[in-house]
Amino acid sequence: MPLFWRIFLLNAVVLVAATALLLGPVTVSTPVLLTEAAVLAGGLGAMLVANAVLLRVGLTPLQRLTRAMTTTDLLRPGRRLMVDGRGEVAELISAYNAMLDRLEDERATSSARALSAQEAERRRIARELHDEVGQTLTAVLLELKRLADRAPEDVRDGLRQVQETTRGSLDEIRHIARRLRPGVLDELGLTKALRALTDEFAKPGLAVRHRVDTDLPALGQAAELVVYRVAQEGLTNTVRHSTACRAELVLRRVPDGVELRVRDDGQGVGDAPEGAGILGMRERALLIGAELSLGAGPDGGTEVRLTIPDRAG
Repeated sequence: MPLFWRIFLLNAVVLVAATALLLGPVTVSTPVLLTEAAVLAGGLGAMLVANAVLLRVGLTPLQRLTRAMTTTDLLRPGRRLMVDGRGEVAELISAYNAMLDRLEDERATSSARALSAQEAERRRIARELHDEVGQTLTAVLLELKRLADRAPEDVRDGLRQVQETTRGSLDEIRHIARRLRPGVLDELGLTKALRALTDEFAKPGLAVRHRVDTDLPALGQAAELVVYRVAQEGLTNTVRHSTACRAELVLRRVPDGVELRVRDDGQGVGDAPEGAGILGMRERALLIGAELSLGAGPDGGTEVRLTIPDRAG
């Protein structure tokens, strides 16, 4: 029976009963007698209690649905409400669960297209930086060297300094191009790409260790790219925000899949809201059906954990 009619009929029963009592054995005098006032107060209390019980029982599923609506996060999929209640309430919860299914599917599809376009754009920019800007700066370096070799002594030192500045800019452009599109991932595979990544982030004051199991199951190209990008973003956050002295990257086999763990001994995430980098990691994890968690490590600091199921990507 719909919720409206249940509430209406209960109110009707209570009111009919109260009317019958007033027309029958119960009467109201003027002035009101104490016994009559007690009977009326008792009847009113009974009506209020009956209404409260029915509304509490009938509306509890709606309250759970309201809480679920305010806390649902499409980056943490799979959470559904249990369908209980009857009639319209059960239909509403079922419709909400079906809506979440559609939204998660549409978000996964749109995220896949967006990230695919992003990777394609990164490849294009990296190629242009390497092929066009890099070649131009290389030509400038050669010309500067030629001029420095022929220049007078008082000009030569200045040209040498400009030459070193240009060489530094060329190295930085090549570094940016590698970060935009890790060629080592395509050429040498995930294991060596992760090792090169830890070497890249290691610097004075920050020791970065890595450990990669040798018996890892085969991952698809999409899964390998997700692992690399999550590791890259995790180490980037360590360098930028954690003030850590040590960081560790581990890729190991676990039951039914592979686990990536990036851990540091820094100040931790605290109550800071998740930024674009972390949201990007979550979206990438969804593309291959992986689970990403971020929180405090066992010894403090921050730990990013990505669990990739078998046959992902």
